[in-house]
Amino acid sequence: MATVLLTGAGGGIGRAAALGLARAGRHCVLVDADAQALQRLEALWPAEAERPLGLVADLTDAARIERLGQEIPPLDALINNAGLSAGGAEATSCPDDGTAARLLALNLAAPARIVQACAPRLRPGARIVNVASGAGLRAIPWRGLYSPSKAGLIAQGRALAQARPDWTVTTLAPGFVRTELVQRLIDGGRLNPAQAVSKIPMGRMAEPEDMVEALCFLAGADARVLTGQLLVLDGGSSICGGSQPLPPCAHGPLPFEAPLQPHCEAVREAQWQAALDTWVRSHADRAGIQSYPAVIDGRALDAPPGAQLDAVLDAARRFRARHAALASLTLLLPRPAARLPWELAGDAEAARMLVATLAAEWGAHGLRINALELQPGLAPDSCLPLLGYLAGARAQFLTGQVLRPGAGAAER
Repeated sequence: MATVLLTGAGGGIGRAAALGLARAGRHCVLVDADAQALQRLEALWPAEAERPLGLVADLTDAARIERLGQEIPPLDALINNAGLSAGGAEATSCPDDGTAARLLALNLAAPARIVQACAPRLRPGARIVNVASGAGLRAIPWRGLYSPSKAGLIAQGRALAQARPDWTVTTLAPGFVRTELVQRLIDGGRLNPAQAVSKIPMGRMAEPEDMVEALCFLAGADARVLTGQLLVLDGGSSICGGSQPLPPCAHGPLPFEAPLQPHCEAVREAQWQAALDTWVRSHADRAGIQSYPAVIDGRALDAPPGAQLDAVLDAARRFRARHAALASLTLLLPRPAARLPWELAGDAEAARMLVATLAAEWGAHGLRINALELQPGLAPDSCLPLLGYLAGARAQFLTGQVLRPGAGAAER
């Protein structure tokens, strides 16, 4: 049984993640500064799951973190989820109560200190997952140093992956999630949910369970192909611009456990074709009324230089003609050529922007589009678990992303 340490376990995404990890059969070490929150969480613990180890710790205290490393069992995964925001504060404000210093200590310094303190207890091949935020990708004003701290955490994760290639290090960047805090803001009139949703292509806020599915995947052995990378789970808001409000989604999401119904098109590379054919057949007997249709399209892999945009557009048109709602398209893209004639140099980036554009346009229908940029020599079998997550119902809030499985930390 894999053992996972989770910080910030007492509420919000952390509480949902703890329960999800328990249901997935992981032994959990739960860390939070709020002892009562840990007690409430343990009262909700699934009866069939192994009882967790709860540790009360203020992670802004470096000495407490150091002691934490002496209180834990051997770990297979570490999820740095604890964090702090600062609503209503300017970034340059320095209140006497030490809020800015505490925010930086928890959001940026604590994850590094926890990794260092727990390193002797991490088993070979351990997974480190840092929970950042979409605020680390674009500035969110009047939240103090929240955006800078999360941008720093994203960079820190990439650097850690380079420093420790024996570990799998990934970062999750959630967007708007309907946690208790967000719900209180809505109930108190401080947040207009319609306005928030109008900036999200998928046309809804994420639920904490959307993040749970991602964290369970990233904290598992199958995430190895994503080491050094950032998974942005924000319904496409980070890749969408424009001044027009986006429509709400007209379709409720399918259950996370809806079986995947994959279909492959134009995958001609022999090794990938064989692996995907076997993978598709393995899902055939589970398809049903509540299945989640997923198309994996490889026509861009065979596109000559300068024709990748046309291939992606062709794949998108074919997909859209067959699927009206609640389905996913995952494109297989080649690694961009190192040297091209200058007049062809914009083709690959135009194709990537088309992925983002379609994600914004399709989201209200519950349709998603993502891409995997394949590296030379990448074993198809190592990508199939990632493809199963990315293309399926567990990732229904993930859209507009181009991931690079097997790129390795050194190339980030």
